[in-house]
Amino acid sequence: MHKIFTCLLIASILFTASSFYSAKTQTSLTGAWSARNGTVDHMLIFQDGYFSYTVYDKANKKFIRTWGGTYTESGGQMHANIEFDTESKANVGGHKHYAASVSSNSLKLDMGAGVNSWTKIDDGSANLAGNWRITGRMREGSMQPIQKAPRKTLKILSSTRFQWMAINTETKEFSGTGGGTYTFKDGKYTENIEFFSRDSTRVGASLSFDGSVNNNVWTHKGLSSRGDPIHEEWTREK
Repeated sequence: MHKIFTCLLIASILFTASSFYSAKTQTSLTGAWSARNGTVDHMLIFQDGYFSYTVYDKANKKFIRTWGGTYTESGGQMHANIEFDTESKANVGGHKHYAASVSSNSLKLDMGAGVNSWTKIDDGSANLAGNWRITGRMREGSMQPIQKAPRKTLKILSSTRFQWMAINTETKEFSGTGGGTYTFKDGKYTENIEFFSRDSTRVGASLSFDGSVNNNVWTHKGLSSRGDPIHEEWTREK
């Protein structure tokens, strides 16, 4: 009887923790949202308590700006803690608050970039959707761990959109970013690049990797846009 009670108690705790995590990370904003001004795309991704806002011109292969960080949503407001901003390092570490209103597939949110109406692209419910941090890279035949530190590379994915960013929350340095659409099916992960901050010639390229997810670890391997071998492990941030 004692063993049964103990098992039920553990199951209850795990269920409560899982429910708490889901409630804390999944909000009405979760997923990807888009807006367009001429040929300029504005893209928002909210996933697992993290967000990115990117402005780019795909037709002209021009990257304009990206910024983001952690966020919460309450009382009709989005509360943002800025971890990176290509426009100004002075914004990193700051806190901003915006009125946010979701109705069906529309979002009213003005973050100061001349756009206040957004259309939902997806709801961020796919298996690979999440905020991931690189935690391992294959070197000389073995997976070398990458320790958690202020200098980090993240990859945020909704159900259809992805963006990676290399940042340093301590020095406020921004090293680079890229993103676009992705698919993940039958163990094949494919990225279609729509913006790339360091090399505009990468725009329009598609990269495919062998991928798998085991619990909160995502492994993929293949070739980079330069043709270099890639074998990486990413861990879901919580």
